[in-house]
Amino acid sequence: MDTSLTLQLWGEFIGTAILVLLGDGVVAGVTLKKSKAEGAGWLAIAIAWGLAVTIAVYAVAYLSPAHLNPAVTLGMAIAGKFPWAYVLPYMLVQIAGGVVGAALVWLHYYPHWQETKDQAAILGIFATGPAIRRPFFNFISEFIGTIVLVFGLLAFTRGKFTDGLNPLVVGSLIVAIGFSLGGTTGYAINPARDLGPRIAHAILPIANKGTSDWGYSWVPILGPLAGGVVAALLFNLIP
Repeated sequence: MDTSLTLQLWGEFIGTAILVLLGDGVVAGVTLKKSKAEGAGWLAIAIAWGLAVTIAVYAVAYLSPAHLNPAVTLGMAIAGKFPWAYVLPYMLVQIAGGVVGAALVWLHYYPHWQETKDQAAILGIFATGPAIRRPFFNFISEFIGTIVLVFGLLAFTRGKFTDGLNPLVVGSLIVAIGFSLGGTTGYAINPARDLGPRIAHAILPIANKGTSDWGYSWVPILGPLAGGVVAALLFNLIP
């Protein structure tokens, strides 16, 4: 493996771990019993996820393109802005980063899991789930949200931003998606953000945890990947 790719993979791994640590971390703070942030609500979650993306991108942009999301990596490759040979390695380290980030959330909040008896709430810290369980429409929600995300990111490549401003704009896009489109499924819009933490939930000895709900897991994987593909195809249609 060439040195350049190795550094990029480290960047994607570290960046996704930071993303999940901060993103799942706010959900843990809002959800877990006896947390000082308990009950802060959707406003805190949506804003903090946008900040998590912004900080993660700033943290590793010197190492990699900071996709931190298999749907973004796939979309960038289809749009001709990323080499196909790097797609699978990027996806694998992004998922691994998601596992590590989620494990750090578990460690950070360690005493609080014992205090929290709601198994569904505990899973919701790690993985997304639908407000109304209708798999087809849940898929559509993830599909639409990811189209907005990936098309927006591709459009940003044609725009001109002041140096260093791009991650803030990307974070703002995440906040907008969270507020406007996130209420149906919790807006994974990122297979690594859901699959990595779901794996962590399955293997870690988390007090009071229940099932990892693998029957739903295909939605936040295939929905975002399909959305990334369609967003890139739409982008390619624009001269």
